[in-house]
Amino acid sequence: MDVQASQSDFILQVEHLSMKFGGLVAIGDLSFQARRGEITALIGPNGAGKTTVFNCITGFYKPTEGMITLNKRDGSTYLLERLPNHEIPARANVARTFQNIRLFSGMTLLENLLVAQHNKLMKASGYTFLGLFGFPSYRQASAESIELARHWLEKADLVDRADDPAGDLPYGAQRRLEIARAMCTGPELLCLDEPAAGLNPKESASLNQLLNDIKNNTGTSILLIEHDMSVVMQISDHVVVLEYGRKISDGNPQSVRTDPRVIAAYLGVDDEEVETVLTEVGDEDVIEQLDTGPDSAHGPGNSASMMAGPVSDSVEHADEGERVTVSKGASKAAQVDARAASVASKPTAAAKPAAKRSTAKAAPKKMAAKAPAAKAPAAKAGGASKGKEASAKPAADKRGGRK
Repeated sequence: MDVQASQSDFILQVEHLSMKFGGLVAIGDLSFQARRGEITALIGPNGAGKTTVFNCITGFYKPTEGMITLNKRDGSTYLLERLPNHEIPARANVARTFQNIRLFSGMTLLENLLVAQHNKLMKASGYTFLGLFGFPSYRQASAESIELARHWLEKADLVDRADDPAGDLPYGAQRRLEIARAMCTGPELLCLDEPAAGLNPKESASLNQLLNDIKNNTGTSILLIEHDMSVVMQISDHVVVLEYGRKISDGNPQSVRTDPRVIAAYLGVDDEEVETVLTEVGDEDVIEQLDTGPDSAHGPGNSASMMAGPVSDSVEHADEGERVTVSKGASKAAQVDARAASVASKPTAAAKPAAKRSTAKAAPKKMAAKAPAAKAPAAKAGGASKGKEASAKPAADKRGGRK
């Protein structure tokens, strides 16, 4: 019972997900969970594999390995990697938006939201003839669809433009209309691919308000890909960070924001600058851990990409004939891990300076013992110089006598 209860807390469970395109490993052994009724953000640098994860969840790609489990509120469970892609929104109630806006620009806002309810209306119309003759069941379904569309237009603050063409809206309003259209399908999981891309601060604030309203009032869980960190940190309950198809951090926004691997990988900060960034963030514990640099003579070398492993810049799998080539030191997160490991492997570093101090104290005594012996040559040298001066005087006198 406890296991079932814990599973019901998570609407989405991704386990050991891998997606390979020939020799390219886009996603490698990724596992994470998204809680029901929360906003989970999936972030990372460009090319980290975030959209590939979305494509696997929504059925556009069939993963090479792994399992994607969706737990609905009614207790039913779906393995998304086994469902045909058209059944994922219909049966598992997963909706999605894309990086590029995909509205019907020539249709009105209201018509765009009615299109999202096409399946429900077609079923109510008996696939044409009940709607054609105006049966009560179809009229009722049509009225409910229009009411739902108007409800989400109000939520998106677009009801005043319900009869305007979607292509006439400003960019930020089109983004909100896309989300409203997705919500008209009644999803339990809403996947948003960079909804704040290209928005100004005012439009981003309106987007945040809409997403929080969806989370608080509908029970819909949101999985979000976003590069705008102000949006991510303000509305996310849980953040998963990817780099080169691998998970490098997983937790609440505050812990992820101060993770040195995230700072190095996602923000593009070199290892030498990590401490500076941490100082600005104010994480003193992590600053102390990274205060001492790695021993270049005994520490590990530059790490390769996390896909290719920490030893070489390429890895071969003989069983699959696969070869992945990645530039050395590509993973900034792996470099931070290497630095932390090298610092931890130097327990005797404090003893060496003490030994050097003791030898430094002993050195003056030896010098003092040798000092008296050094006076004799000085005396001899002084005597020799006096003799030279004395011999020089008679020579001068002789020269004077000749004059």
